[in-house]
Amino acid sequence: MSRFGSLPRRLVHVVIVLFGITLVTFFLLRLIPGDPALAILGTSYTHARAQAIDAGLGLNRPIWSQYELFMDHLFHGSLGFSYFYQQPATRVILNHIPPTLFLIAYSAVLAALISLPIGFFAGLRRGRALDQFSRVFFTLSFAMPAFWLGIIFILIFSVHLPVFPISGFGRGLIGHLYYLFLPALTIALSFSTVLVRSLRTSTITTLRAEFVDTAQMKGIAWSQVLRRHVFRNAVLAVVAVYGVNLAYLISGTVLVENVFSLPGLGTLLVNSVTDRDYPVVQGVTLVFAVLIVGINLLTDVAQAALDPRVGQEIGT
Repeated sequence: MSRFGSLPRRLVHVVIVLFGITLVTFFLLRLIPGDPALAILGTSYTHARAQAIDAGLGLNRPIWSQYELFMDHLFHGSLGFSYFYQQPATRVILNHIPPTLFLIAYSAVLAALISLPIGFFAGLRRGRALDQFSRVFFTLSFAMPAFWLGIIFILIFSVHLPVFPISGFGRGLIGHLYYLFLPALTIALSFSTVLVRSLRTSTITTLRAEFVDTAQMKGIAWSQVLRRHVFRNAVLAVVAVYGVNLAYLISGTVLVENVFSLPGLGTLLVNSVTDRDYPVVQGVTLVFAVLIVGINLLTDVAQAALDPRVGQEIGT
């Protein structure tokens, strides 16, 4: 069987998962107490205006009819109208996607740059100073809540040492890298803990493999053995861990964005829940779901491409 033979079945699973997410999100959102019209209108609340908003959101219909209306809009490429922002919810969400995507990519790159060398050399020097230090440091960083670690970074590097800005997205690539460094580092440190541990364990296991001894007996330089055989095989075992935890990283951006006041989807989601902005909340939740499911799917594809044995196992 082809290493990508299971891809159509996985795509069907993706569709089913996304459908289930729309169902759960829609009905859980309706359980939140409060009147959306009152949250939208505030002091300008009147009964007539409230009825108009309820009609526009479909809240005057039976609950299943509301869900059918939501799915009908979704299939036609619309998420509804945001009365709070006075524009289509799709446009509101698209305006907030770039900071979140940049933050996710930035955090993933930082996590790889931090964890790959540390995890590999910690495995090579098992029990030595680097290994012990990395285990203690990353265990502590993993135990710290992301929002608390972000606040500590703000106090140190933005208040006492004004090196980085407290909030904002910046302009241009350099501006984005500068403004998002602290939030990306906050996420990356928590993300790196699992990667360092996995790569360390994988490196130790690979060093004991027979093909490493065979390469040494053939007279291949130790540096080449480490680079071509040990590191490559150790990293392959971490690809799945990287992909799965990258999906969890996406959910972590919600809190971090609010700590650093970033104009991304996380901040938009929290504000929209407070404002009872149903179309925006449903749309943002769906975007996060697509990102998480998509990353998991790409992880499986990457594993199958790098290691044919994985593709055969997935396809069985």
